[in-house]
Amino acid sequence: MRIVLFFAGGKIKYGVLEEGIISGLRGSPFVRIQFDGSAYNPAEVKLLAPCAPSKIVCLGLNYRSHAQETNLPLPEVPLIFLKPSTAVIGPEDRIVLPRDSKRVDYEGELGVVIGKRARRVSEAEAREYIMGYTCFNDVSERHNQRDDGQWTRAKGYDTFAPLGPWIETEIEADDLKLETYLNGERRQSIRTSDLIFGIPRIISFISSVMTLLPGDVIATGTPSGIGPMNSGDTVEVKIEGIGTLRNTVMRE
Repeated sequence: MRIVLFFAGGKIKYGVLEEGIISGLRGSPFVRIQFDGSAYNPAEVKLLAPCAPSKIVCLGLNYRSHAQETNLPLPEVPLIFLKPSTAVIGPEDRIVLPRDSKRVDYEGELGVVIGKRARRVSEAEAREYIMGYTCFNDVSERHNQRDDGQWTRAKGYDTFAPLGPWIETEIEADDLKLETYLNGERRQSIRTSDLIFGIPRIISFISSVMTLLPGDVIATGTPSGIGPMNSGDTVEVKIEGIGTLRNTVMRE
């Protein structure tokens, strides 16, 4: 099942995309899946980020290849940081380079969407708390990241959390191909089986620190191949079994 959030007819609502048709939902899919009888042509609606997270919890250095390219040691526990909800944009929205930015990079990642309130979840029960999976781009300003010594400013600008195009609920995400393309050229390629800390471990660890709420997103880390984006570029994050998150880039 592909859960979408979309704008049509002056309203924002959830739906399920199947066989080229969006079937409208009554209320939130994080409460229950209840169809309202409406149907929409995907070409005639605006897809939005498929959820509105209260927070985005990101993983740093969760692929060995990325640790190697940044010359950093492998973490002993998951290295987590937050992006604000105000950074979220959806598919086909524009990533805006801040006017004072020097180098802004793409980071293609698998996003885990939490389906119900999670606090101190064990690894064995972690999958029960997953609504599904989506594509994520952990956009980062490298000079801020270097100068500040921590990552809030570098990764927290408006538009620095592209998310979508939907939530895929019917896949297992332990061994999916993840690729990032810049202007049609492949820049990143990895399988999620190469994660240092797997998804159950990540959910268990994060939920021991903070309560995860329905709609929250965990960005599981990026592989090697990160690089800068410039105004006019198009960046695509493609994940096997999910789809493609596409965004263009513009200067503020």
